Amino acid sequence: MQAFNDLADFSNEEIAALLELANRLDRHPEPTALRGKVLSLLFLSPSLRTLASFQAAMTRLGGGSFVISPDMSIHGLESRPGIVMDGAAAEHIREAVPVIASYGDAIGIRAFAERKNLATDLAETEFNALTDLIDTPYINMESAMNHPCQNLADWKTLDDFDVPANGGKFVLSWAYHPRALPLAVPSSTLYMAARRGMDVTVLRPEGFALPDSIMDKARTAAAANGGSVTESEDREEAMQGAQIIYAKSWSSTSAYGDRIAEQEMRKGLEHWCVDEDWFASAATDCRFMHCLPVRRGVVVSEAILDGPRSIVIHEARNRMLAQMAVLHQMLGTGQ
Repeated sequence: MQAFNDLADFSNEEIAALLELANRLDRHPEPTALRGKVLSLLFLSPSLRTLASFQAAMTRLGGGSFVISPDMSIHGLESRPGIVMDGAAAEHIREAVPVIASYGDAIGIRAFAERKNLATDLAETEFNALTDLIDTPYINMESAMNHPCQNLADWKTLDDFDVPANGGKFVLSWAYHPRALPLAVPSSTLYMAARRGMDVTVLRPEGFALPDSIMDKARTAAAANGGSVTESEDREEAMQGAQIIYAKSWSSTSAYGDRIAEQEMRKGLEHWCVDEDWFASAATDCRFMHCLPVRRGVVVSEAILDGPRSIVIHEARNRMLAQMAVLHQMLGTGQ
């Protein structure tokens, strides 16, 4: 495996093999599988779970890792081409990234969208510019539109709780947040559930539809795997028979990059906070999922987050197991 960038790059059989490997490594650890291997971790965006889970994964497999972040390790990174570097940044990304990659057997890169131009972010321009600088295997630890490690962990979580694939009802719901957030998690989560063959409803207020290209990609995946993708602004309708609600805030694509317009659109939407009354028409055992971090009392009530519906801690642990499988495939003796 040379890259883990998007679930769409893998066949159903390859995804199933990764999930089975994650389960096997959980049941039967292989503490020397990656002995002598090094994973470079470049964080151009902050993280808790991604950082900790990758380091834990490499340690459990017998390898090592190191972390580079402009905020903690170096005096800023410059990325603009043709720039005269007489400001604060001491290092240009064109030298930094290849050097960092050369110290490891693979590199994980995390770089959020700039959220200035939607077309630029949909094209993954920034992330692709980084991977073009390296020739080592790489893992997308979250880019403008993708978060494949989260997606693989979420797929495993659905399997762990025996949520049906074909015929399973999955609701991806927008939730209130005081700030505009990236599209990576909702976009790639939508694809994951559709690719699994579930009946997916995107529940969101007016003005917060996901980009057409993202919806089309998910609908194509659903059609090929026996699922469906719909949209709704009606909570009761969307939640009818749902077995999973996955809450996440995301930016308005109609006001993308316009902070003032975005703030205006969010006014009056504070009630988009998941609470028990959201589950009135859902399946009795409907579960709550979220990638974390999550704002209590803003995105979801404490009663739900701390109650039996929530599987977010199990979901978060699966990040480590899913990444162990990816690393084992990428760097292990059977690569």
